[in-house]
Order: sequence, then C-alpha cells, then structure tokens
Amino acid sequence: MAHIDASGVRLYVEETGSGYPIVFVHEFGSDFREWEAQVRYFSRGYRCVTYNARGYPPSDVPDDPAQYGWEFAVSDLLAVMDALKIERAHVVGLSMGGYAALQFGLKHGTRASAIVAAGAGSGSAPSQREAFLKEAPALAQSFRDKGMAAMALEMGHHLTRIQLKYKDPRGWQDFVNHLGDHSAKGMSTTMARYQALRPSLHDFKEQFSRMTVPVLLAVGDEDTHCLETNLMLKATIPGAGLWIAPNTGHAINLEEPADFNREVDGFLSQVERGSWRKGWRNG
Repeated sequence: MAHIDASGVRLYVEETGSGYPIVFVHEFGSDFREWEAQVRYFSRGYRCVTYNARGYPPSDVPDDPAQYGWEFAVSDLLAVMDALKIERAHVVGLSMGGYAALQFGLKHGTRASAIVAAGAGSGSAPSQREAFLKEAPALAQSFRDKGMAAMALEMGHHLTRIQLKYKDPRGWQDFVNHLGDHSAKGMSTTMARYQALRPSLHDFKEQFSRMTVPVLLAVGDEDTHCLETNLMLKATIPGAGLWIAPNTGHAINLEEPADFNREVDGFLSQVERGSWRKGWRNG
C-alpha cells in the first residue's frame, strides 16, 4: 500500500502477488476495491496492481478542474507502471478504465502486452452521443447538489446496474457503500472533465485499425449504452475478440466474477502462448 506521484498528484496503489504484472483500471462508479474478486483469483500467479484514479480518495482530489481529463487517465496509468518499474503489463480496465486502457494501447502500445476492455464505450455510440453530451454536465452537478449517499443509491438502481442487486444483493450493497465513500467533488469533476469531454471511441477507428496489441472486449448484453461501440471495436481492431455475457449489465466483473475471471484468464493464457490470433478479415 503506497502512494505514487503522477505529475504532482498522488495516486493510491496496492500490489498483491508475484509474477507477470496485471494492472487493473477501475470504472467511474467504483474504485480499486471493486477488483477484489479478480485480485484474489489472479494474484495466485500474477503480480496484481490496483490503484485509485485522481479524484478518488485515498488518491488526491485536485481542486483545479484542469487536473482532470481522459489524457490524465492515460498518463496516470503510465505513471503507475513507471513508479513500480513495470516495463510491460497486461492491462484490464472497466468502463472509464476500459476507455483509458484502449487509449493507452493506442499511445503506449509497446507497454501493454494485452488489453481487456470491459464495459467500454458509454456515450460513444453515434446513436447516443448527443443525449450523452447533454446529460453528462447535469449528472456532474448532481454529485455536488445531492451528495454521495443519494447519488450512490441512484446509480446503484440504474437500468444497467440493477442486475447486480438481483444477482448478488450483498455485493450490490458493498458497491453502493463504497460509492458512497467517494468524494462528491472528485466524482463531479471527473464526470465534467473526463467523461463529458472525452472523444467518442468511434473517432479513433483509423487508429484502432492499426492497433497491434491483443484485445479482449467484454460487455453485458443488457449494457445497452456499450453494445454498439463494442461491435464497432470488434470489427475494427485486428487482434480483438468479443465476449458478450448474457443477462448482464455494466459492472460485468462484479455481476459474473467467475465467468469474467475465466474469460480473462483464457485470453491471457492464449496471448502468453502466442496462440491468440487476429480475427479473420474479408477480402
């Protein structure tokens, strides 16, 4: 347990296990604690690294809004790896973290041996882009107006998250409790400066078409905000595979931890054996 420096912002980091490194990057509504089922499983054979993004205590919560944004998410991931002297790692990200992992693969492809992007793409689909850009600023203000306790319950009952409550009430309560611990200022500014201002993943199709890092895309079939974009990514990234989990919403690693771990483990094993092949392309 330690803090590392990321351009003057302290990020809280935890390490578990030994072996080849896996770095986990959390989503907007979670923090490093929501990777617990993955850390317990993968730390048996890997060096697992989890950390909290800027704006998520015990990482620093900068006062300056200019210290937030998707570019910082990419550079912070690099800062964590550099501080821990990790030259290359598997990177596993969920939602906001999946966005950062994919962008990391585009910008620092030689540092990622494999990428898992789960539940990535909210607000990216052309059919939903306009509505997302209108809703995000209002949601950002809600964290300041309503406070974290109210927003945690509201988010926990969202149509793409209620599935967790049905499947695992105790796990859902842990999720809501952890979310309630977050900083309203950090969440609000992250939504306003990172989520609302990040480009659509569809804007990077040309770059993704040249991406050489092996990628596993994972999405729940009830995560309606992400399905369209994941189909685009599967069709565009040469080394991408797509796993769609049935009857599953946004927090796929919490809803179906055993299935998630199995799919990720199988993917990483194939990458390490050199047997993860690029998908077939017509023509």
